[in-house]
Amino acid sequence: MDAHRPGRRPRNGLRGWGGVGAMAALCALALAFALQLPRTQPSGAADGGGRSLAHGTQARAETTCDNGVAPQDQSLSPSGGDGNTAVIDAIKARKDRRLVVGVDTNSYRWGYLNPNHTSGALEGFDIDLVHRIAGDLLGDPNAVSFKAIPTDQRIPAIQSGEVDMVVRTMTINCDRLKDVAFSAPYFRTGQQVLAPRTSTITGYNASLAGKKVCSAEGSTALDSLRADRGGRIPASTDIATVVPNQLDCLVKLQLGEVDAVVTDGALAASQAAQDPTVELKGGLFTDEYYGVAMKRGSDDLVRQVNRTLENYVKNGGWAASYAKWLHPTMDQGEKKSASATPPAAHYK
Repeated sequence: MDAHRPGRRPRNGLRGWGGVGAMAALCALALAFALQLPRTQPSGAADGGGRSLAHGTQARAETTCDNGVAPQDQSLSPSGGDGNTAVIDAIKARKDRRLVVGVDTNSYRWGYLNPNHTSGALEGFDIDLVHRIAGDLLGDPNAVSFKAIPTDQRIPAIQSGEVDMVVRTMTINCDRLKDVAFSAPYFRTGQQVLAPRTSTITGYNASLAGKKVCSAEGSTALDSLRADRGGRIPASTDIATVVPNQLDCLVKLQLGEVDAVVTDGALAASQAAQDPTVELKGGLFTDEYYGVAMKRGSDDLVRQVNRTLENYVKNGGWAASYAKWLHPTMDQGEKKSASATPPAAHYK
């Protein structure tokens, strides 16, 4: 579909945080915050309401990498090793003694600026995890310098040393393991389609024929679209709309510039909660795991983060954070999402 052809109109009744106007304001706020952040921030198918998240029958798992091991099972154990603590020592030796973490600042319930708060603090499931890591590593959960990192800049930011780690709904996969190190998985999700409630799109299938689909550069959603076009989805599916930041896709969907968004189901569920005129279509069509990404070779930091994750799950911190941030958008009453249980850690 051509967004500029006669008869195409932006959809009416967009609400979210006040519809397009509020979303634009939120994006502007997030951008302004991002420019100041490193200096100033301390530290089953959907039910039709677009709120539930389930692993549908069409979900597929990335089985193993070239070494025969699943990507999410290739992190280092929380203990052991040669005792080298060079990376952690360097972090502790900084003058401001802060952990530098790349995050999202505009993903509702994951990492975002709450427009109802004026404190300037970030909130969300990923942000809770960052504070726990900083507390374990430096003895102060607020000893963090947050940096807003676009989707397509997550790996470059780690490799260049701009950040110590990225905690930003980042899927562990075989290709990324060649570029960065990952913690054990801290969340299970998969790719899913988000579209207007009134759309004829029913999921990641033939109903995408002739439709314009948006995804983010550097995302596993884009990888899937490129691999599946002409196979699992029709060759006529227009996948040319690629944006730097995943939230940009939601804005384009709200403006009527695209027909659907493909992104992580967990993010899509939160976006459906922002705008009740859109909903999840079909089930998850991949099986993926989020991990904390760090620079290759920083084994001591990886082990430390895995120790934090292990304790975070054991002492109920993970469950409490899920209940606060994600339960409202991902679960239906007593019906729990497949993501409501933390993934088991398996180390190489």
